[in-house]
Amino acid sequence: MTAAIAIRRACPEDMNALCSLLEVLFSIEEDFTADAAKQSRGLGLMFEERGRVVFVAEAEGEVVGMCSGQLNVSTAEGAPSVLVEDVVVLEDWQGRGVGRMLMDAVHGWAADNGALRMQLLADLENDGAFDFYNRLGWQRTNLVCLTRRVFSEERI
Repeated sequence: MTAAIAIRRACPEDMNALCSLLEVLFSIEEDFTADAAKQSRGLGLMFEERGRVVFVAEAEGEVVGMCSGQLNVSTAEGAPSVLVEDVVVLEDWQGRGVGRMLMDAVHGWAADNGALRMQLLADLENDGAFDFYNRLGWQRTNLVCLTRRVFSEERI
């Protein structure tokens, strides 16, 4: 028998589980390093601000996956868009539809908030993620993400 999986909005009581999931995610991404203090601070901002959401997948009383979304304004669309981040499912729960359920939840939230498009960043070396997103109908673009620090880490 397969355990029931529930998708719900994350709450501050999920912080430890969310930080653990982000540690898993950042262990496979080249550009980020796990730092529980930073992740807690960022998640706290997600909980406080309107236009941001974190969904969790819960099974057997445990948080087994997460996905977040943030509203932006797209001048190309002339409407809101959603940046999807932090899509991660514990390895033992992969292949059971958890990721799809999380992505469906953020898609519904995007629609409810008038977004016409969603976008996300994926690590170039994460072929599994690209296969997953392709199965869900995501398309690659010709855009490349560039970053630049505003402040040094000591200032944060």
